[in-house]
Amino acid sequence: MTPTMTGFVGLFAFLVLMAFRMPIAISMGIVGLAGFSYLVSPEAAYRMLASDIYTSFASYSLSVIPMFTLMGYLAYQSGIGSRLFTFAYKAVGHFSGGLAMASQVACAIFGAVCGSSTATTATIGSIALPEMKKYHYDDSLATASVAAGGALGILIPPSTIFVIYGVSTEQSIARLFVAGIVPGILLMISYMLAIYVMTKRNPALCPRVEKRASAREVLHALRDGLIETIAVFIISIGGLFMGFFTPTEAGAVGAAGVLLVTTISRTMTWKGFNKALADTTKTTAMILFMVAGAIIFTRFLGISRIPTEIAEWVGGLALPPFFIMLIVLLIYLFLGCLIEMIPLILLTIPIFYPIMVDGLGYDPIWFGVIICMIVAIGVITPPVGINVYVVKGVAKGVPLQTVFKGVWPFLIAGVLCTIVLIAFPEIVTFLPNLLD
Repeated sequence: MTPTMTGFVGLFAFLVLMAFRMPIAISMGIVGLAGFSYLVSPEAAYRMLASDIYTSFASYSLSVIPMFTLMGYLAYQSGIGSRLFTFAYKAVGHFSGGLAMASQVACAIFGAVCGSSTATTATIGSIALPEMKKYHYDDSLATASVAAGGALGILIPPSTIFVIYGVSTEQSIARLFVAGIVPGILLMISYMLAIYVMTKRNPALCPRVEKRASAREVLHALRDGLIETIAVFIISIGGLFMGFFTPTEAGAVGAAGVLLVTTISRTMTWKGFNKALADTTKTTAMILFMVAGAIIFTRFLGISRIPTEIAEWVGGLALPPFFIMLIVLLIYLFLGCLIEMIPLILLTIPIFYPIMVDGLGYDPIWFGVIICMIVAIGVITPPVGINVYVVKGVAKGVPLQTVFKGVWPFLIAGVLCTIVLIAFPEIVTFLPNLLD
């Protein structure tokens, strides 16, 4: 077989292994090792395996992942989410669909501390869904709004997806973080507008509208244990933007700050602290194994010439760069329906990054944000939609199809938001350019 044909056989074998529910990291590693052995030699493959696994686990760049992951799980275990939701409800609860809108605000702020889409969805969902049920919100609106809001953590820093993209493409993680702020806020506003339009057109979706809270009540809710948490975020991420910290140091400062604040306020228990450490270890190990497997798989794809062949094929198309970009984004949307976000990024970046950045000249930071937008849409897209399954686990008794039924307005809002970012790339790039 030719190297390219071997590469396509390897891709098919990888999909077969996933279909049999083999862990993704192991699937990538096995196929990559077997393919590299066939195309080069078993001895070279074994040396590559040992070197890449050690390099992945010893990488200082990837040490940012356990730091920000620990920061998020400490926040999750300390009960910050309930206070965030109370503040958000005081701020926007008087609008039509106020509880669902408050979920978006709470998810955005918690995602800024947590950085995990699934943890944000589970935390805010466990708080917001009982409240919406109490006030007779429609099940599809309630569950879908939380699932969509959880995706905001993908864009608003610190984001694990930005870290993986930055390490994979050798781009500045600090620039990626700052580039995600405005798009993340824009996506939150888009979701809130979708809720407002839906509930205005069909008031039965949310029968009750609360009276506007006074400014004093809003400030009191903000002061109730949130100012310290927001201060920790500003010190951590602000120090990163100003160049005082490396990404890993910013994560360490954030984790230490959250632990200090929650310890002083006595919202952190020994049980919660131990659970945060255990969850951080599990999540970090999962991500690092995926990165190691993806590196091995990518080396196999590289010598199979599949990325090169695809890049040459795309370059030979008599199409403007915009249409080529549209094709790539449609591929991401399709794959996002089938593959979870981290393996999707690890598998596709080696193929599409050279096409979009090296071949067509798109800004790598802008492209990273657009990919994260597509991933944010993918976590609520059927049939995989990981956030939908997280919400289903929180909302006992709500059928899965009911949740998926409610996500379509949010999918439309996400697509429209992506179109705006494509049409006006300065929305993404103007803040990172201030760091130059």
